Amino acid sequence: MPHDPLRDGAGRRYPAHLDAWEVKEPKDWPGAWWANWYNLPPALWPLPVPPATYQRNRRYRDRRRRAEEVRRTVRLRRVTGGGLPATSWRFVAELPGGGLVGELRAHERSPHLIDGDDPSDEREIVLDGVLVAEACRRLGIGRRLVAMLAAEMDRSGIRSAHAIAEGGGVDLLLACGYQFETSRLWALRHDRRPATGNRPSGQGG
Repeated sequence: MPHDPLRDGAGRRYPAHLDAWEVKEPKDWPGAWWANWYNLPPALWPLPVPPATYQRNRRYRDRRRRAEEVRRTVRLRRVTGGGLPATSWRFVAELPGGGLVGELRAHERSPHLIDGDDPSDEREIVLDGVLVAEACRRLGIGRRLVAMLAAEMDRSGIRSAHAIAEGGGVDLLLACGYQFETSRLWALRHDRRPATGNRPSGQGG
């Protein structure tokens, strides 16, 4: 990774035998221990971030080189046909050779069925999920998949997309322009019990 233009705080070049990179945000610097847990404004950062950094550990260095290769070579496309319903939207991120490293699934729905309005041709998108392989996260693949969905919505004349997310998925969608809705949602789950053939005692019909 060429880094000859990079300089440290004293104007010195970084060691030629190490891979150095520019620090644009705390997540770019291994020393920013708070970057993955707290979204702090620069005035509240516990430590000032350097203009650039490097990694001495060979294992981490090789992992970063692999990540840069993935970022450079990954290709995104929409999957159609193959028995996929016309109202289902699927986008994938693949490496050369067809290795799947990311996927976005969504489906269309008709708003009038929710609101009880008269039938119309209006459609909206429900985002079912955005998945990226663990080794390929923080490379912008998830954002690119969401951006591809948005571009396809524009081409199809669909204006709204809805999603339910948790954890890092919330941060991803907020960064892609999604906003919190005012309605209150509940997370529900239904686990099917294995059939035993006998009705549990103490329960009526």
